[in-house]
Amino acid sequence: MSNHDNDLTELFDKKGNLIGALITAELWTKVKPHVSQFLSKAEPEERPEPTRAWRQLKEYWDFPYPIDTDVTCELCENTTENWEIDDPRKFRLVSANLGGLVSFKCSKCQARITKRHFKDKITTQCTAFIDEKDNNYEAKYK
Repeated sequence: MSNHDNDLTELFDKKGNLIGALITAELWTKVKPHVSQFLSKAEPEERPEPTRAWRQLKEYWDFPYPIDTDVTCELCENTTENWEIDDPRKFRLVSANLGGLVSFKCSKCQARITKRHFKDKITTQCTAFIDEKDNNYEAKYK
């Protein structure tokens, strides 16, 4: 037996039909250049907006100021007074949580706009999207 016998694990269904295989990271780095041409080149679908998390944040809103729906991208100057009703959307909601952290993606330049809701103020950060991405991650931001 060689040292590479455990690099590949074939997967079978209950009838004994081959349904897939698991390979180690080490083996994958060796075979990836040879099998890449057979893999789908389709762009991954965008995740749905986390509207449930946004509704939950609004339901438990306890900040002393009203819910803000305005979003502005400092990089491309895309702006809206109410991101929820824009058609077409100028900004997509990408995350929201009860702690008041809400993030958007600009539909114009793909930048990430992050709003942090504190008890007495809101801070906003705009981070540029970098088109050159590592294939092991969805995107990079400066």
